Amino acid sequence: MAPKDRPLVPEEWVRRLSSILCALPECREEPAWVGTRWRVGQATIAHVFGGEDQLFRITFRAEPDEVMAFEHLGDPYFRSGWGANVVGMLLDDDTDWTELGELLTDSYCLQAPVTLAAQVERPAVS
Repeated sequence: MAPKDRPLVPEEWVRRLSSILCALPECREEPAWVGTRWRVGQATIAHVFGGEDQLFRITFRAEPDEVMAFEHLGDPYFRSGWGANVVGMLLDDDTDWTELGELLTDSYCLQAPVTLAAQVERPAVS
């Protein structure tokens, strides 16, 4: 059976993600093997892509305790099959972009050099 084509991520979503991520110090957008990724130096902060199942996903980095929490939350969250600190989220018309922005900012702070991460204002923990 031939693999299904992967859908392109809606351009509006890529622009929205770029507006969040490229506002962070030295973060840049670039094409990935599929979809689009954002990096600081050689470290990937986030990767958005369409799957063969026709669903859209974004993967990013999280603290170890958060990885376990995401794994147990279920949809729209998931744990990636690679990388100990890689988790993801299904994207659709109901995505909470404020929450996703906070998760991506955290991912940036985990991946960026300490001097760059220190320049980022992070949401206060309540």
